Amino acid sequence: MTSTSAILPTYKRQPIRFARGQGSWLYTADGTPYLDALTGIAVCGLGHCHPQISAAIAEQAAILVHTSNLYEIDWQETAGAKLCQVAGMDKVFFANSGAEANEAALKMARRYAHTRGMARPKVIVMQHAFHGRTLLTVSATANETARAGFYTLDDDFIRVPFGDSAAIEAALAAHDDVCAVMLEPIQGESGVNTAADGFEYLAQVRAVCDAHDVLMILDEVQTGNGRTGRYFAYQHSTIAPDILTTAKGLGNGFPVGACMTRGHANEIFGYGAHGSTYGGTPLACRVVAEVIDVITNEAAMSTAQRNSELLQTTLLDALGDEGVTLRGAGMMLGVVLPTDRNIEFASLVDKAREHHRLLINVAGGNAIRLLPPLNMTADETLDMAERLIALLKNELAV
Repeated sequence: MTSTSAILPTYKRQPIRFARGQGSWLYTADGTPYLDALTGIAVCGLGHCHPQISAAIAEQAAILVHTSNLYEIDWQETAGAKLCQVAGMDKVFFANSGAEANEAALKMARRYAHTRGMARPKVIVMQHAFHGRTLLTVSATANETARAGFYTLDDDFIRVPFGDSAAIEAALAAHDDVCAVMLEPIQGESGVNTAADGFEYLAQVRAVCDAHDVLMILDEVQTGNGRTGRYFAYQHSTIAPDILTTAKGLGNGFPVGACMTRGHANEIFGYGAHGSTYGGTPLACRVVAEVIDVITNEAAMSTAQRNSELLQTTLLDALGDEGVTLRGAGMMLGVVLPTDRNIEFASLVDKAREHHRLLINVAGGNAIRLLPPLNMTADETLDMAERLIALLKNELAV
């Protein structure tokens, strides 16, 4: 982006442009291929331009793109039923992004508190969490840089360590104005952080929420839609949340988000409580329905799990003795690098792109975040591993 660009400089863009994509690959205008291990940050979970999804977009765009939520929308009903079925939830509100879905969830928690007579309710959130960039969701986000200068609503949130259910219990004991606990099953933006107790941690949080009669909100914007090897990451556990949010892979590149409820949370929002001009359009919901069908019918989750095991084995066989470790689940993996080897972590993204034609992301300081397509082939998985090993062998040898 040049200094004469009309685009506000809110992103630090890499010096490359892509002209097209197909499956696990992005291509520059001259046809140079790049293996995409990031997929738009967990967005194109079924790869770029999946033929069934692209065909559905083209067909629906020629029939009906938008009406209004003033009217019944057939595709919204279809997508809602399919999504709630795979999510194990009852009801859904369609939005346009993960931040909007989380905003709806937080509004819902505050409305729930209002019905219980709380004057200024608080939500317990996790250290190192990321929930979005609207005013309310960025207030819930741990990143101080993201919050700086926006007069965020910090007093409305209580931050506790991720993975520590006793800290949640202590916070609830110290505050009688908490209405909800909000967390990600795996923290993506801060380095693919997993709880020490794994997904059992979610059961611990559920038990604490039940004991104190507060809502449990799971942010599965990044972990949902098959990313971890289950349709939603919480399904690795034995519990279910009261409110569940998702986006990213929900539309495989098409902008859409969802806030789902179950049980008593179904009754929190009524007529006029929330809305969205573009939420749940015929086009967006046709895409959601198609994505769900593809994930289910093409066995994308079992493929993701199988390729994850192949990827992890290959990486650890080559790099384990160098102090490299892995964390995450399915096709959401953090390659954690040692901090005592003088690695220039900030340079790894450029080196991977320029020298290995591999697209990656560094999160949490010293973790390479891998978010490749769920349905990439075994050969592509090995190709990705080999490119990453070549990059890191060179770095670790310095």
